[in-house]
Amino acid sequence: MTDEAPLRRRDAPESAGDGPHAVPPDPSSGGSEAVPLTSPRDGTPAPVESATDLAEVVARMSTGTGPVAVDAERASGYRYTQRAYLVQLRRAGAGTVLIDPLPLDDLRTLDTALADTEWVLHAASQDLPCLAELGMKPRRLFDTELAARLAGFERVGLAALTEQLLGFSLEKHHSAADWSTRPLPDSWLTYAALDVELLTDLRDLLAAELDRQGKAAWAAEEFAALVAGADRPPRVRADPWRRTSGIHRVRGARAQSRVRALWYARDGIAARRDSAPGRVLPDSAIVAAAEADPKDERTLLAIPGFGGRSVRRLAKIWLDALDQARALPDDALPVNVPVEGPPPPHRWAERDPVAAARLARCRQVVVGTAETHRLPPENLISPDFIRRLAWSPPDDISAQTVSDTLRGFGARNWQVGLIAGQLATVLPAPEPAA
Repeated sequence: MTDEAPLRRRDAPESAGDGPHAVPPDPSSGGSEAVPLTSPRDGTPAPVESATDLAEVVARMSTGTGPVAVDAERASGYRYTQRAYLVQLRRAGAGTVLIDPLPLDDLRTLDTALADTEWVLHAASQDLPCLAELGMKPRRLFDTELAARLAGFERVGLAALTEQLLGFSLEKHHSAADWSTRPLPDSWLTYAALDVELLTDLRDLLAAELDRQGKAAWAAEEFAALVAGADRPPRVRADPWRRTSGIHRVRGARAQSRVRALWYARDGIAARRDSAPGRVLPDSAIVAAAEADPKDERTLLAIPGFGGRSVRRLAKIWLDALDQARALPDDALPVNVPVEGPPPPHRWAERDPVAAARLARCRQVVVGTAETHRLPPENLISPDFIRRLAWSPPDDISAQTVSDTLRGFGARNWQVGLIAGQLATVLPAPEPAA
């Protein structure tokens, strides 16, 4: 965080129920341990599972006051999709609510009730897509993780911020749980409720700190960009099989066709089962099979990753995929499609030394400006924007043309204002020394 005057926590969070938590020691005084936060102040609510109960929640949230804390739990690493398996909300005057979206059609009535309310999320970009699938999209939001980054905090996880700013410690041992489990264990529900317990308190402290540092307008632009993209469909990657971990070891188009065939066979099974692809067959097994090219079940099952019972049952599918790849004519094999934009930076010195030197100068500007304003460099400006600018700068380099180029990439006004002029200065090659 900034080395100026430290943030001061509130004496205690406001209570929406039967009284506040015990007041923790002031974390800015040093030397005091944080108070473990083990249960919500109102108790852990039962998940809402019916339309009738949802209507009651909508009424409660409508009469609440101030921002609403929002979180969602997915089953990443367990399920094929990134859908929400639990939605948590907390608002002053309404308390905490846990919603099981599986038995409900959608949450559009709740979205309508919160249309004029600021949403407070932590790492909002992770949760906004799955909330949009349920018909929920904020019109205004405050992202506590992003706010902490802009304010210069080194540790921006929810538990770290709660401890540092509010003096409470949160356990995060259920963060990687399989939230598609039913019924959800009580300890998991308590964990989920605590994730929204202090979010609005963090929001107020971080908003005050951003205002003190003169960064409130920067944050507002970032939050508006998150809102604008909240329901934007994910970008469909061309040839997603090329992202198989370890594929760099697979040499030749014929072997790559085996990776492709196994990847799509696995993806189809994973989609039908609603299971994470890596739980059907690990990437390492796909790469090993592509290298070995087994032609019978015995050889296939001897490859690491194919020995498990569930994988063995699918042996015919794997062998059929390999047979299909083997039968492809040469003109149907994978070809390396030219990548749009600049090459990877480690190749610049060989391909274009002048551009490599230009990139180095631009990066120095980014790092120096980020240090001056106590920002992570990647939050000051996207590294991809800098690479694209350095690889193909405007023909007529000026602060205006650089500004226009960065805005065309998607940079925000505050970012452009901080850095465009300096980049315009270093983009041209320096004059040789006399």
